Amino acid sequence: MKITVVGAGAVGATCADNIARRQLAQEVVLLDIKEGLSEGKALDMFQTATLCGFDTKITGSTNDYAKTAGSDVVVITSGLPRKPGMTREDLIGTNAKIVKGVTDNILQHSPEAIIIIVSNPMDTMTYLSLKTSGLAKNKLIGMGGILDSARFKTYLSLALDCPPNDIHGVVIGGHGDTTMIPLTRLATRNGVPVSQFLDNETLQKVAADTMVGGATLTKLIGTSAWYAPGAAVAELVESIVRDQKHVFTCCVSLEGEYGQSDICLGVPVVIGKNGWEAIIDYKLNDEEQAAFARSADAVRNMNDVLKTLEL
Repeated sequence: MKITVVGAGAVGATCADNIARRQLAQEVVLLDIKEGLSEGKALDMFQTATLCGFDTKITGSTNDYAKTAGSDVVVITSGLPRKPGMTREDLIGTNAKIVKGVTDNILQHSPEAIIIIVSNPMDTMTYLSLKTSGLAKNKLIGMGGILDSARFKTYLSLALDCPPNDIHGVVIGGHGDTTMIPLTRLATRNGVPVSQFLDNETLQKVAADTMVGGATLTKLIGTSAWYAPGAAVAELVESIVRDQKHVFTCCVSLEGEYGQSDICLGVPVVIGKNGWEAIIDYKLNDEEQAAFARSADAVRNMNDVLKTLEL
C-alpha cells in the first residue's frame, strides 16, 4: 500500500504523520513545490519511527510526481491556507488552478488512485476534480464533513461536560461557515438525544460555534488549523485501506440523492476499499431539507466561478 500526500504545509505534514503512525501503508510520499520542504519534513517524521513504533517508510519529493507512481490513495492539501478575515471561498481562483494541476499530474502516475480533496473551498475543488479528471465518482472524496462533525462533537461534549467519545453527531451540507448543517436533532450521548440534556438555546449556540469552527481557529492562530484536519484525513484513509465500512460525512457527487444533482456536497457515506460505496439517507425533516437546499445553492454559486477561470 502506497499513500501520497500533496502539500507539505502544516495540514499535509500532519496528514502524513498521522497516516504513518497508524501504519496505514508501506510507504507515504510527501510532495511539495518548495525545494527541500517535503524532504526535510519526511526525514524528520521518519526519524520518529523507532520512537513511536511504526515501520512505514516516509519519502519526500520536490515536485517529482514520478515518486508518487502506483499510489493507492492520494490526499491533496495543496493551495493557499486561510488567513484571518478570509473565507474559504476567497481561495477559489488560486486554488482551482493548483488543484487541477495536481490532480492531472497524480493521475498520470496513479490512474487507479482514490483521491481525497482537502484544499479549500473543498466542495468546489472536489467538483472541479470530478469534472476535469474523468475519475469514477466513487474515487473522489472531499474530506470536510468529517472535520466539521468532529468539531460539532467537541462543542457538544463541552456543553454537556462529558467525554467527547460519548457523543455521536454529524454535520452535512457544504464545508463553509454558512453552508454546513449541524444536525442537532440526531445528535446523541450514548444513544440518548442530546436534546434531553441541553435546551434549544444551548443547542443553537453549539451549532453556531461549529459553523465558524474553522474561522475561530484561523483568528486565534493566524492560519488554517492542522491537527484536527490531519487526524480527520487519517480516519478517512484508514477506513479505505482497511475496508472498515465506516459511515462518515464526505463531499461526494450527488445524482438525485437528497434532492440534488450535478454537485458535490457533504452527505453520510459508507467508506471502504472502493472509496465511497453508498450514500445513507438520514430522512431529513422539512427544515433540514430546506437548509440542505440552501447550502447546495450557495455551493453551486461557488462552482459557477469555475466557468470564469481559464482551467
